Amino acid sequence: MRTAIVSAMQEELSAVLALLPDEQKQAVGGRDYWVGHLHGQEVVAVLSRIGKVAAATTATALIERFGVDRIVFTGVAGGLAPGVNRGDVVIARSFLQHDLDASPLFPRYEVPLYGTAQFDTDPALTEQLAAAVRKALHGTHVHSGLVVSGDRFVASALESQALQRALPEALAVEMEGAAFAQVCRDYGLPFAAVRTVSDRADDEAHGDFLSFIDQVASRHSAAIVKALLEG
Repeated sequence: MRTAIVSAMQEELSAVLALLPDEQKQAVGGRDYWVGHLHGQEVVAVLSRIGKVAAATTATALIERFGVDRIVFTGVAGGLAPGVNRGDVVIARSFLQHDLDASPLFPRYEVPLYGTAQFDTDPALTEQLAAAVRKALHGTHVHSGLVVSGDRFVASALESQALQRALPEALAVEMEGAAFAQVCRDYGLPFAAVRTVSDRADDEAHGDFLSFIDQVASRHSAAIVKALLEG
């Protein structure tokens, strides 16, 4: 079983790499992929970079070039739903692109030619990831459900409120997960994602985001990955 561990920010990836005793770097498509082992399991760790195109490129390379059997994404997100607050953790059950609109040819949010707007994560792997979160982050408030992705850093109260009205089931917003979910569906590969809430996707999001990555999110990512691969 070869597991891909993906982060969007360098601080998170560095925290994961610190766990690997034997990582070896391979450069593919402008990215560094770190191949190694953790708790006896094969791991490929990579920085996806930010945004849906970068995410899709990374996911495809992991599958085609490195032959991974499953992909796990750890990162941060902005909280949308009431009660999803800074420091909470969101386990994604499904993803949707909030900035996709091919209407009137297709309904808003629906991915053309797929017949759906939402792409589910793998149920079994998601349950394993949720168990790892509970084991690693005692006392942390955990949410589970829909996460939305888009090629915008949502950083205003007006935009956040508009998303809440349009997509009331959405727990959090980020920039990569929907692309990973779609590529993994195309290839029939298990995918799961966990996001630590760094901000409320409002006017204070930028300052919160930059400090939170270094102080909290990187530690969360490493602890969750360690718990997941410990089994």
